[in-house]
Amino acid sequence: MASSDLETQAKEAFIDDHFELAVDLYSQAIALCPDNPELLTDRAQANIKLQNFTEAVADANKAIELDPKISKAYLRKGMACIKLEEYQTAKAALGIGASLSGDSRFTNLIKECDERIAEEETEAFPKKLVDKAPPVVATPNDLPPTTVSPSKPKYRHEFYQKPEEVVVTIFAKGIPANSVVVDFGEQILSVSIELPGEEAYHFQPRLFGKIVPSNCRYEVMSTKIEIRLAKADTLLWTSLEYNTNVAVPKAYVASAGSQKPTYPSSKPKRVDWDKLEAEVKKEEKEEKLDGDAALNKFFKDIYKDADEDTRRAMSKSFVESNGTVLSTNWKEVGPKKVEGSAPDGMEVKKWEY
Repeated sequence: MASSDLETQAKEAFIDDHFELAVDLYSQAIALCPDNPELLTDRAQANIKLQNFTEAVADANKAIELDPKISKAYLRKGMACIKLEEYQTAKAALGIGASLSGDSRFTNLIKECDERIAEEETEAFPKKLVDKAPPVVATPNDLPPTTVSPSKPKYRHEFYQKPEEVVVTIFAKGIPANSVVVDFGEQILSVSIELPGEEAYHFQPRLFGKIVPSNCRYEVMSTKIEIRLAKADTLLWTSLEYNTNVAVPKAYVASAGSQKPTYPSSKPKRVDWDKLEAEVKKEEKEEKLDGDAALNKFFKDIYKDADEDTRRAMSKSFVESNGTVLSTNWKEVGPKKVEGSAPDGMEVKKWEY
């Protein structure tokens, strides 16, 4: 069947609210005409209807790469990024789209992004508090359960982290650099590998934490692709991908309550950060903890008051052992890799992804 016929059927399926069928038909059409940005833009719209927001962003990025002046692709990317709570990325895409089109939807969505960004900035703690905060040390009970994917992906990947970055390695041998496309969002990593005559590989996780896209980079090597993600903060990632069942460790806990602030006007209310910092410190001092919370605070206090070698030993032992060993002796753990240590009655297993 010709690409144009598939496109017509896909549009009809979309109008009839058969979005899964529309995505399938658009995919068949794209396989026949991979350089058609209109098809990618339309598939992005169908993916948004199915709440496949990361796939929609990937389609929009590819369409923009093929035709930087296609305003609909910027609109689709902006809409999907808003759903993923990536408001800065959404605003940037919508701003470009607005310069190409007079569509009022761009203006309305940009206004929504501004409101969301203002709310985030008002609710967040000042950056200086985050910079001062020691890394949160998680106990083995904090780590998410490991599962094995039912279908093995084309290329295996793994990651490790430092306080300031996460390094993702995709083990793909002999891949030409021009066959690899890597895009970074506020909390999205998108990797595509397209080789002639082979099925395309796509890896598009929503990340555990936010990153700084402008500071991220990647390198295509002879045996692997190494991707360095610059963290937006120094918190510990307990997994690579975002999981609603895993609580994100925080350096400080707000005491202002759960209600969002209200504004008498469109301008966000100014926050007295010095007063807020004093309240947090007072709360920390008076706080009585037990169980895992008390243990975490104990580890944080050790790290905060420790010398450089002790801190290096704690970070190295925890990361290399996947959270099962925490040592303060740099002379012992410095020269060698720290192996994982399972509790009594259990054993450590390395899972292949």
